[in-house]
Amino acid sequence: MKKLAKVHFLYLLAIAIGTGIYAFGFVAFNMANHLAQGGVAGLSLISYALWHIDPSYVQLLINIPLLILGYRFLGRRTFIYTIWGIVSLAVWIWIIQRISFTINIGNDTLIAALLAGVFSGSGIGLVFRFGGTTGGTDILAKLFQIKKGIPVGRMLFIFDSCILALSLSYVDLKHMMYTLIASFISMQMINLIQNGGYTVRGMLIITNHHVEVAKTIIEEIGRSATYLHGEGAYSGTEKEVLYVVLNPS
Repeated sequence: MKKLAKVHFLYLLAIAIGTGIYAFGFVAFNMANHLAQGGVAGLSLISYALWHIDPSYVQLLINIPLLILGYRFLGRRTFIYTIWGIVSLAVWIWIIQRISFTINIGNDTLIAALLAGVFSGSGIGLVFRFGGTTGGTDILAKLFQIKKGIPVGRMLFIFDSCILALSLSYVDLKHMMYTLIASFISMQMINLIQNGGYTVRGMLIITNHHVEVAKTIIEEIGRSATYLHGEGAYSGTEKEVLYVVLNPS
C-alpha cells in the first residue's frame, strides 16, 4: 500500500512538471507572439485577445462542465489525474504570467512557433505518459466516440479546426500558418515523449497460411516472426498465430 501511494505521488509530480512545461511555452511563446492554438487553450487565447480575460480562469471555467460530462467514462484514476492536470495547468499559467521575464528571439515568429511546439508537445507528452490529461476537447472527443462511434482523432481534428478558424478573429493568416507549424512540432514531441523514442510496433497475424506468410516476412521484409499457438473460441480450430515486430513504416 505504501508503494502504491508513492507511485501515485510520482505520477502527480510528473503531471505537475508536464503542465508547468506546457504553461511556460503557452505564455512565453503563444501569448507573447500572437500564436493561436487548438482546444480549450485556443478558446482561452481568443478570450484573452478580444476581452483581456486571464486564460487560466477561462480554462478552468470551460473544463468544469466537460469534467462533469466525462465523469462516467474516464475511470476513477484518470478522472483524478485529469482534475489534477487541469488545476495545475491553470495555476502554472496564472503564476508564469505574473513573473517578469523576457526571452529574446529577435522577433522571429518561426523560432517562436518552433519553441511553442517543443514546449507544448514535451509538456503534454509527459502528462499523457503518466496517465493524465489536461481535459478540454479530449473529453468531448471521447464522449462522441462512445455515443456516436466517431473516432477520437477525427473529432479532435474537427474541434481544433473550428477553434483555429475562430482564432482568425485576432490573428492574421501569417500567424495562423506559424501556428500550424507549432501544432505539427507539438504532435511529434508528444509521440516522442509518450513512446520514449521506442517506435517499433507489434503485430498479430491470424492466417491459415502461416508458413507462407512467415517465409515472405523473412525473405522480403528482412524480419523474423514468432509462432503463437492459438485456438478459435467458437470453432475450437487450432492454428498458428504469427507475432511480428516492425517499425511503423
